[in-house]
Amino acid sequence: MATLETYRKKRDFTATREPRGRRARAAGHSFVIQKHDATRLHYDFRLEMDGVLRSWAVTRGPSLVPGEKRLAVHVEDHPLDYGDFEGTIPKGEYGGGTVIVWDRGTWAPIGDAARGYAKGHLEFELEGEKLGGRWHLVRMHGKPREKRENWLLIKGEDAAARAPDDPDILEERPESVKTGRSVEDVAGEAPGWSSKTGKIARKPAAGARKPAKTGPEREAPAADLEPDRIKGAKKSALPAFVEPALATLVAKPPAGAGWLHEIKFDGYRLQARIDGGRVKLLTRSGLDWSDRFGKEILNEFRALPAANALIDGEVVVEGQAGASDFSALQAALSEGRTDGFVFYVFDLLYLDGVDLRQAPLTARKDALAALVRGSALRFSDHFAEAGDMVLRHACRLSLEGIVSKQKDAPYRSGRGKSWVKSKCSNRQEFVVAGYVPSSTSRKAIGSLVLGVHENDKLRHVGRVGTGFTAGVAEKLFTRLERMRIPASPFAEKLTAEEARQARFVRPELVAEIEFRAWTADKHLRHASFRGLREDKPAEEIVREAPVSAKAEKPQRRTVRLTHPDRVYWPDVGVTKEGLADYYTEVWPQIAPFITGRPLALLRCPDGIDGRQRFFQKHAWKGISPAVAQIPDPKEPGEEPLIAIHDLDGLLGLVQSATLEIHPWGSTDQDWERPDTIILDLDPGEGVGWEAVIAAAQEARQRLTDAGLQPFLKTSGGKGLHVVAPLKPKADWAAVKAFTKGIAESMAADSPERFVATITKAKRRGKILVDYLRNQRGATAVAPFSTRARPGAPVSMPLGWEEIDDAIGPAYFTVANTPTRLAALSRSPWADFRRAAVPLAPAKPKRRKAAR
Repeated sequence: MATLETYRKKRDFTATREPRGRRARAAGHSFVIQKHDATRLHYDFRLEMDGVLRSWAVTRGPSLVPGEKRLAVHVEDHPLDYGDFEGTIPKGEYGGGTVIVWDRGTWAPIGDAARGYAKGHLEFELEGEKLGGRWHLVRMHGKPREKRENWLLIKGEDAAARAPDDPDILEERPESVKTGRSVEDVAGEAPGWSSKTGKIARKPAAGARKPAKTGPEREAPAADLEPDRIKGAKKSALPAFVEPALATLVAKPPAGAGWLHEIKFDGYRLQARIDGGRVKLLTRSGLDWSDRFGKEILNEFRALPAANALIDGEVVVEGQAGASDFSALQAALSEGRTDGFVFYVFDLLYLDGVDLRQAPLTARKDALAALVRGSALRFSDHFAEAGDMVLRHACRLSLEGIVSKQKDAPYRSGRGKSWVKSKCSNRQEFVVAGYVPSSTSRKAIGSLVLGVHENDKLRHVGRVGTGFTAGVAEKLFTRLERMRIPASPFAEKLTAEEARQARFVRPELVAEIEFRAWTADKHLRHASFRGLREDKPAEEIVREAPVSAKAEKPQRRTVRLTHPDRVYWPDVGVTKEGLADYYTEVWPQIAPFITGRPLALLRCPDGIDGRQRFFQKHAWKGISPAVAQIPDPKEPGEEPLIAIHDLDGLLGLVQSATLEIHPWGSTDQDWERPDTIILDLDPGEGVGWEAVIAAAQEARQRLTDAGLQPFLKTSGGKGLHVVAPLKPKADWAAVKAFTKGIAESMAADSPERFVATITKAKRRGKILVDYLRNQRGATAVAPFSTRARPGAPVSMPLGWEEIDDAIGPAYFTVANTPTRLAALSRSPWADFRRAAVPLAPAKPKRRKAAR
C-alpha cells in the first residue's frame, strides 16, 4: 500500500524546502534519479507507482554495464513533486546534504509491475536524458532482523548498454538535467534553517564532497570520522597485518552492563587492509585471499571514504533461511563462484594514519559504523541486553551462537578473556586422519575419521558421515587418496570397530564439524561435516569444550541401516545416516504426532533429485518388521495401511527412504472421529510472506471464535499450517463441513486475499485456505517431519509470538532444528493435546476480516 506517512514523519517541513506532497490519483510512469551528497554520496532512484515515487538509494549509482550489480536500498515512498526537488537539505535534518536532478524521463514496465514489485523482481525500460533501455530491480534475501531491504539495480543487455572499459556515465555526465549545475554548485546555496541548529551559514566549498573515487586520490573520510580524536588512538604507520583477537569458549555468556553481544557468524575470518586504493583480504594467519571472493567485496572496500584502514570481519554466504552457512560458503569457493558473498565488519583497528587498537570497543565500532554507512558491507550490530537472553533468542532461531565483548576493552590479539563465545550447538575443527570409502560410489568418501591433539598426541574422536554433497565427497576422495599412509596416525591403537574399513592419511587437513554432544567415551555424537578449514593449521587443533560441558551417552538404535552414506538431499549432503540421527534427536517431540495413526509416506529411494518419487499408504514387500501394518476397517480386503509405535518403527521408515511423513487426523483406535483439524495456508504466485502471516492470524481468530485453541507451524514448503486439537467426538463429515465453512467465510469476506477452491487459475495473487486435509484418508505433513525439498527443510511448530518475516516457511532444517529444540525450555506445542475440546455444533459466524 503506497503511503507518505513515513516520508513525512522523517522531515520537519518548517526547516527543509523539500515538498510535503500528497499521493496522486492519476496514474503515470515518470522516473527520476537524484544525485544526493549526504553522509555519503549516492543516487536516489525513483519510479512512479500507485501515485507515489517508489524509491531506492543506489549507493554507487547506476551502471550501464550489463550484469553489473549495484546495491539499491529500498527507502520510504516519496511524493511525485519530490521528483523536481533540487537544492540543499539543512545539516541536522534527515538526509542533510545536496540534491540535484541527475536524470529524469519515463519508464515502462515489462509485465505486471505490481506483481513484479511484490515478488521482488521489477523488469522495465527507461527513456531518460541519460539512461535508457532495459533494467532490472531484484530484491535480495535479507538476514533475520535486518532492518533495511536490499535490492540490486542491474542493466539489461541492449543497444543502450556499455562495455566495462567504456566511459562511466556517472563521470561522463555529472550535471543536473534540470539546471545543468553540479553538486558543488548547488552546495554553495544557503541551506535555510534547521530545527535542531537554527540558521546555518555555510561557505560555498566548506562542506562540499565530490563523488567517491577509488585509488590514491580518494578524499578524506566524512566529518564524523575523526579517528585522531578518539580516546586511546595514536598516530602510526599502517601495519602490514595484525594478529586477530580470538574468542574463548564459555558455557554461558557473561552478565553485566560491561558487555556487548554480537551474533556469531559462520564463515571465514578476514582482515581487510586498505592502502591507497589497494585492498587485501588476509586470513587469520596472514594469508592473502584477495582473489577468492570476486571483485564486488574488494570494490566496496575500495569505495569507502578512507585512504588507509584495517578492518576486522568475516565473509559468509547466507543460506535460504538468511543465516550464514559455512557449508554454502565452502560450496561457493569449491565451485569457483564469485557471487553471493557477504562481508560483515565488526571492528576497526586502523584508520587514516591512526592506530585505534587501544581505543574502547564502543568507540571503534561507532567509527566503523560511520565508515561503512551506505555501503554494501554489512555492519555487525550488537545487543546491550542480557547475554543469556541474546543467546536464547539466537538459539531459538538456530543460529550458531553469540560473541560477547567487553565494551571498554582495547583490541587484544590472540585468544583472551575480553572476547568470549557462547554456542547454540557444538561446533569445532578436527584433524582429518583418514576416511572410509563410500558404499554407493567407487570414487567418493563415505565418512571421515577424525582426531584432536591432546598433550602433543593425536587422539581418535570418531567419524563423520553426513554433510557431504556428492561433489564434495568425490573431491575429498581424490585429495585424500594422494595423502594415504600405511598406518594409523593416532597415538593409541584403535579398536576393531574404530579401524573398520578406514584408510589413513597424513593428518594435515582440518575439517569443521557440527555435532550434538560428546559421548562418555569422548567420541562425537550426531556429527555433520561443514567444510574444510584451510585457514587453520592441523597442529593447533585441540578438543574445545567449556568447563561445564557434560558427556552424554548415545541413544541406542536397533534398526540396521544399509548404505548409511546414501545421500538423500544432495544440495546439503544429508545422508540416510544423517536423517536417522535427526529423527533420533527429535523423537520425543515428533512421536505424539505420528505414532498410533495411519500414515502416508513420500519415499525417494534415490534422494530428492532421483527419478523414483512416490506416495505410499499401503505396506509393501520387504517392509521393515519394525513398521506396523494395520487394516482399514472400512476396506477389509485391501492391502494394510502403515503405522509406527516406536523409534525403531520410525528408523524403519528411514531405511525405506521415507523423506516425508503425513499422518491422518485420527488414530488407529478411533478411525472415524478425528482429533486434529488443519487449515493449510498455501500462497499463490505473487503473494508475499507478510500476507501469509496475516492469513494465519486471521485463521487463528476464526478458530478461537469457534471455541478452539489454534496452534501454528511452518509447512517446510511455501506456507503455514494453523492446527487445532479436538476431542474425538465429531465425525469426518462434520469436521470437513466446519473447516469448509471457515475457508469459505475467509474467501467471502476478503475475496482479494483468499480462495477456498484449489483451482490454480483462481489462486494467482491469493492464498488458498485448504480445508480438504480434513476428510477421511486425507493427510498433512507431520510436525517435525522433513520435506523432500532442497535444503532438507522441516515442518516446525512455532509460538504465535515467534512468527515474523525473519522465519520463512522453510527456515528450519534437518541441520538447525536440534539447535532450536535444545534452546527451548518448553515446546510451543507442549499443551497441544491438553487443549483439545469437542467441536461445537454451531457453524462459524461470518466476520469481516480486519484490513
